[in-house]
Amino acid sequence: MSSVPVPVPVPAPPPRPGRGGPLLSLRGISKSFGAVAALTDVSLDVAAGQVLALVGDNGAGKSTLVKVLSGVHPPDFGTIVFGSRTVTVPSPAAARQLGIATVFQDLALCENLNVVENLYLGRELRGLRLDDVTMEVTSRALLDELSATIPSVRLPVAALSGGQRQTVAIARSLLGDPKVIILDEPTAALGVAQTAEVLNLIERLRERGLGVIMVSHSMAEVKAVADTVAVLRLGRNNGVFDASDATASELVAAITGATDNVVSRRAGRPAAVPPETAVPPPPAGADPDRSPRS
Repeated sequence: MSSVPVPVPVPAPPPRPGRGGPLLSLRGISKSFGAVAALTDVSLDVAAGQVLALVGDNGAGKSTLVKVLSGVHPPDFGTIVFGSRTVTVPSPAAARQLGIATVFQDLALCENLNVVENLYLGRELRGLRLDDVTMEVTSRALLDELSATIPSVRLPVAALSGGQRQTVAIARSLLGDPKVIILDEPTAALGVAQTAEVLNLIERLRERGLGVIMVSHSMAEVKAVADTVAVLRLGRNNGVFDASDATASELVAAITGATDNVVSRRAGRPAAVPPETAVPPPPAGADPDRSPRS
């Protein structure tokens, strides 16, 4: 009976200079579902106060990696280091206890409840009865700190825009005082104005000193807020880039594995030269050397 080879962990590039050591490190993370290898030898680092964009094509392993970090799927192989100690994340509750918060695409908000009730859902402050005053004051203070544009914390979530709902979901995750927050495609279903609102919120998270992992397909959003870009391709690491230096062509090439793509061809295309102004031909029988009368 042949033995199954154990993947060897591979080192990841160091976090961006100037942000201290990594807060969260993954080394050689592998995860398979039957015969399908979703992740193979994936390594990653994120530091406090750093926005790490996780990009890749559909099926690259981004969602699986998010679920590994969130405690939904335990890895088959590999090591997770949080702070300075090696940890396991066997469940979502264990992830939250460690200080890893995740905001999934579906947000999991109750539309019939107001903002305060959604923020404290399942962890209400109680004395002899619900402490509504403290919960409302805390909710207002947190949303103000995030520069949220929510007019009232007593509005039902059903009355909020997509960007405002995303803000509520992120604010709810911050009540547990996490050190790392994972945003799974936070702008996927938002318009331009709402997307700008969420990107501003990500900047606030960076200012709070959190390590932020943002899953995204938008190169413009990645370039706008990310410090570092990590590319997954076919379940493996395929490059880590400094967001300020990497070009869209380089990122697309790393995502697709093809250096010849529409972005690179457009970048190498010469600028269009406007045609010279055409001079109409002289009328029949006119002297071509004679200037027209003024």
